[in-house]
Formats: sequence, structure tokens, C-alpha cells
Amino acid sequence: MSQKTLAIRLDADVHARLTILARLTDVSITEVIRRAIETEVARLASSQEIADRASDLQTAIAREADEQRAAIQALFGDTAPTPRRSSNKAGGASA
Repeated sequence: MSQKTLAIRLDADVHARLTILARLTDVSITEVIRRAIETEVARLASSQEIADRASDLQTAIAREADEQRAAIQALFGDTAPTPRRSSNKAGGASA
């Protein structure tokens, strides 16, 4: 599994409590944070409100893709370029 590094800023009192909790549970601060994040991600992923928002987002993404396809069709007609996968290193537009 690949990993990403994430830097966070904490208030001093939260950091102090986190440090004590890590020591009391005999795990690293990083592990306490990782567990908390995993718990919160699981909670959010099981939320009906989040599922509804995800559905709305999928609809918006599909609508935007359709609009972009139509714009390309208007520009190039039947000679529209064939879609190809890219790493987007060339600075593709983002919203």
C-alpha cells in the first residue's frame, strides 16, 4: 500500500492531550492520529447525507463532462480528437 505524508497544525493544548493519550496507550502520536482519521473516514463514508452529496457530485461531474464533450464536438465536429489517457503533466485545465 502506498502512503502519503500529511502535515497538520494542532493547538498546543490538543497536542499536549494527544501526547499524554499516546503515552498512556503505549502507541505513537502518529498511530493515535491515524486511528482517529480512519475512524472518522469510516463514519463519514457510512453517512446517508454524505452518500446523497456523493450522488449529487457524480451527477454534476457527468453533466460537466457532457458539456465539455459538446464543446469539443462543436469545435471539431466529426473529426474530434480521440480521447487518450495522460498524466496531465502538460497543465490540463482544472476548475
